[in-house]
Amino acid sequence: MSKPVYGKNAVQSRNVEKISSPVWALVVALIVFLVWTPFQVGLFNGQQIDYEKPIYVSSLLSGLLLLVWIGLYYKKFKLEEQRDVLAVASLLLPITYALSLFGAASHYMAMNILFIQSMYIAVFIIALYLLKQKQLNVVIQNAVLAIAYFIVGFGLLNWLGAWKFAGGLVGWFSDTVSGGKYLDAVMTDSNGLRLTSIFQYANTYAAFLMAFLFVAVFALVRSKKWYGTLTHGFMLVPIIVSLLLTLSRGGLVMLPVVFVLLLLSLKPVKQILWIIHLGIAGLASLAIASPVTNLGTELSTAFTSSAAFKGWAYLLGASAIVAACGWVIQRFVAPWLQNKLEGWESRKLAGLWLPLLSVVLVAVVAFLLIGTSARSILPANMETRLENINFKQHSVLERITFYKDAMKVVKDYPIIGAGGGGWASLYEHYQDYPYTSRQAHNFFLQYLIEVGIVGFVVFMGFIGYIFYKYIRGYLKRDKDEFDNGFIFYIIALSVLVHSILDFNLSYAFMGILVFIGLAGMGAAMDSKPLRRNWNKPGIRYSYLAVLAIGIIFMFFLSVSAVGSSNSVMKAKRLIGVSQSYEELKAPLMATLKGRPYHPEAAAYLASMDHQVFNQTKDEQYLNEAFSVLKRALKDEPNNKILLTLLASSYDLKGQNDLAFAVYRDNADKFNWDIEWYESLISRSQALARAANAEKDEAKKQEYLTTGLDAYKHVTDGVEHLKTLPPEQLQGRPFSVTPTIALNAGKMQQMAGQNEEAAATLKLGLGDAYADVVNSGTLWDTNWYSSLIARSYDLAQQAFTQQDANSKTTYLNVGLSAYNQVQADLQVQSLAIPPAIALNAGRIQLMSGQMQAASETLKLGLSEDYKDATNREMARWYLAALKKAGAAQDQAVYDKLIAADPAEAAQIDSIVNTQYQ
Repeated sequence: MSKPVYGKNAVQSRNVEKISSPVWALVVALIVFLVWTPFQVGLFNGQQIDYEKPIYVSSLLSGLLLLVWIGLYYKKFKLEEQRDVLAVASLLLPITYALSLFGAASHYMAMNILFIQSMYIAVFIIALYLLKQKQLNVVIQNAVLAIAYFIVGFGLLNWLGAWKFAGGLVGWFSDTVSGGKYLDAVMTDSNGLRLTSIFQYANTYAAFLMAFLFVAVFALVRSKKWYGTLTHGFMLVPIIVSLLLTLSRGGLVMLPVVFVLLLLSLKPVKQILWIIHLGIAGLASLAIASPVTNLGTELSTAFTSSAAFKGWAYLLGASAIVAACGWVIQRFVAPWLQNKLEGWESRKLAGLWLPLLSVVLVAVVAFLLIGTSARSILPANMETRLENINFKQHSVLERITFYKDAMKVVKDYPIIGAGGGGWASLYEHYQDYPYTSRQAHNFFLQYLIEVGIVGFVVFMGFIGYIFYKYIRGYLKRDKDEFDNGFIFYIIALSVLVHSILDFNLSYAFMGILVFIGLAGMGAAMDSKPLRRNWNKPGIRYSYLAVLAIGIIFMFFLSVSAVGSSNSVMKAKRLIGVSQSYEELKAPLMATLKGRPYHPEAAAYLASMDHQVFNQTKDEQYLNEAFSVLKRALKDEPNNKILLTLLASSYDLKGQNDLAFAVYRDNADKFNWDIEWYESLISRSQALARAANAEKDEAKKQEYLTTGLDAYKHVTDGVEHLKTLPPEQLQGRPFSVTPTIALNAGKMQQMAGQNEEAAATLKLGLGDAYADVVNSGTLWDTNWYSSLIARSYDLAQQAFTQQDANSKTTYLNVGLSAYNQVQADLQVQSLAIPPAIALNAGRIQLMSGQMQAASETLKLGLSEDYKDATNREMARWYLAALKKAGAAQDQAVYDKLIAADPAEAAQIDSIVNTQYQ
């Protein structure tokens, strides 16, 4: 058997190896896959059915590509050198994700990320062996660069008003194009317009741009052809301008870090050339940044050809100038520098001086742009972003909190982790304050959460070994025989370093780039022969057999998941157009047959069953909802929507105590969800009141204890929020809401804590109810009447002012107050006073509770239609019936119209008012 060839001879050997047509076909298929992926597989946060099908399709396609690779390489595959071990070791990465399924916080999300990880490894293995052949290596490099440059151009097309053209370029194969426009290629947030291109998240686009800025500079310096020099030089300005347009502070902070790390890997001449090219491109980009930013902002509101022409003139003109300068530098300056510094390059530690000088230079530039008025050369929005870079800035403080909370998750799921999507499923339980972030904003911590210490050690060992072996070989080089691998090193290093601050690898395309980068490094690394003879046919073919079995297994899972996804998407489309329960149910059942844990399908079906039960009172629909929800919750125990629907199912069945138990037993999963605690406290109060009426002191105390403990949890949380730094935004609202105050106050009154009850009411009801709260007697019928009347008036005022949040708050206070006084009067066998019935009925109608409104209003009706209040009661009662689609109460209608014919128009006015 011939011995393997390593080092320079290996490179030469690969250069002359003939490449068969099937291998070329595999390369073309891989490139097509790389083109398709960024426009199909976006951010995978595990719980959006719009994005799940592309994940399954990509897993399926990558598996097929890997099967083709096995067919082409099964004779060539050897286990002779360290590089070959990478193909075997890479399988441990999806295996650790498979292990994490046993303790997964969400089986659905964990399976989705297992599909993604399987795709990564398929791409890695294929690329590892294709990139060993220089001709294929060059083709794949050029393809990756072309894709990157297209993405940059695609983003700028959208920025400068050509969104319809940009959408047309990709709309024929991308589902992300709607109405001819790629969704959120330019997004708007509190900072203004931000360029995101295909990523729909500016910070990840910044990480992408940072990586390919350095790739473009490297390709420019390396290029031996004039057209290559001009092409790469031309792209520097569009990339830097795009980076500025993302307004990503993380990108600007990490860019110099990665730049210095890369300089350490270059010889002095190339270090100087990098600095010159980037300096010229940076100055040119800054010169046009303001007009391009302003023109893009103008074009986002109204397209004008003159503005678009100016924008492209600035951009293309600056790019052409920089490209020309780049050609001149490479043609004349680079050879001169090489001759002048040839002796210096051979000196020990010669490559350290410029990186150290760059650190100083970066510090000076950072000081000028952040600490002085020099930043005024930038557009206003960029200036503001730079001005806010400091360690007390909101996003910095928020990330520090994320990282602390992430370690709490790791502590509870240390060995095999919480499964893919573990952070998204669990963060509400561990969070320190009510932020909303389904990503931990640190890839490495998120990975640690998902696969635990075992999986994290495997992953870090895998990438660490590749980096170590690649850098070791690179530093030993005599010539530039490792140039091909350096582009892949730039990509992997840039994205991974930036991912310390963000969730770039939650985008499948970014993950693919990293694993192609690792494969490129592996193909060029310092690979030595294995000490033991592993290259036995039994071992080699066993590996390929295991790989093939795994691919086939994932293939069938992918096919099943694609079919399931098609079904749930069909149901989602039908929900907006069909009224047929059976038509809607069929695709949902098809989804749940294969994946009974699918959260959205289970939620859709359970919601439909609730609606049909409300209409028919047929228990079979309610039983089906129970069955679907309980099965889904076995694998999705932290899914808030499913838990809420389960509680609703118990409510519909009249088992309010079991619905209460759902909220009580799962409250710690949503520690900062004020709506969850509002419902828990309301239910505690209602059940305590019912137990009191039944003279069940034990139950009463149980419910009071739970409710008041929940109220203390809220007040403690409010106090904790006061300790947050003023720069750190609170996130979701968390306070003693009026509804919480009313129910907690009632429980305190029931527990004999009258002073505490009064204080609670003042704390939660606020100035709008100040006179009601300060009235002489609390909790009697007249007090409730005043409270309900005020709630109706405030809700009506908020409705007029189009303040939907305040309207809902006031309506909820009125509803809670009515439930309380109704229960109190029922115990005393007293009728509901007309004033309470009128205002409560109106509140119920405004809340969309038409049947309840008609029943409440009917309770207050009398035969005296000369009385204005009674006529108003009848008017709203008849309007509620009409809105509910119920039969008209003709007797009441005739009496009302006889008393005042104008009432007919007023009834129609209420019916036509859209309160929801």
